Amino acid sequence: MSTVKIVANLRTVAERVGLAPCSVSAVLNNTPASRAIPQQTKDRVFQAAAELNYRPNLSARSLRTKRTHMVAVISDDFGRENVGRVVAGMERFLRQRGYLLALGALDRPSEWTNLSVQLRQRCIEGVITVGVSLPRELLLPAVSVHLGYLDVPEPAEAETNRWLEELGESAAEAVLTKIETKVETNVALRRTRILPKPPRACFAVQHASVAIPAGN
Repeated sequence: MSTVKIVANLRTVAERVGLAPCSVSAVLNNTPASRAIPQQTKDRVFQAAAELNYRPNLSARSLRTKRTHMVAVISDDFGRENVGRVVAGMERFLRQRGYLLALGALDRPSEWTNLSVQLRQRCIEGVITVGVSLPRELLLPAVSVHLGYLDVPEPAEAETNRWLEELGESAAEAVLTKIETKVETNVALRRTRILPKPPRACFAVQHASVAIPAGN
């Protein structure tokens, strides 16, 4: 005998915890309204969602909120060891916060015009570049990672790899701050520069940084 699998929706989770669907939605989406909800209640919502195997309808959510929670990372060479480690740090940080990271290869600066159009068409919310300069006409929250003259020996030591991943995490955190600030207040943050401390051994670093252009 076949069994019918019941798909849990937002109302199902709300009934389990005894809250209104709008309150459950605020918790699961971490909206500003959720700040007024006690942490104990939030924990109950997350537990119920896990127990019921709740899966949000991302397409419906995007249509309703007009948000995609997608960030693009643009680079001229994803094959480089140091670039790959930086991107790995970005992806992990963004995924843990409910964002998806999309990759975009840029071979020539002249490709920015077409790429910028594609980013807007796909409703990308923020952009991180690694090793390429940001164009002035890109009107999105943006962060640029400048590795400078970074010489990473192969195989790289664990300390080096971790430093590169932390650099990616810093860039991801910076672009999320700009995105959320723009969503909540429609005000862009001023230009910021992050200078992580490199490991002593392993490699030589000159001018490695994360730069956040003003007004994006």
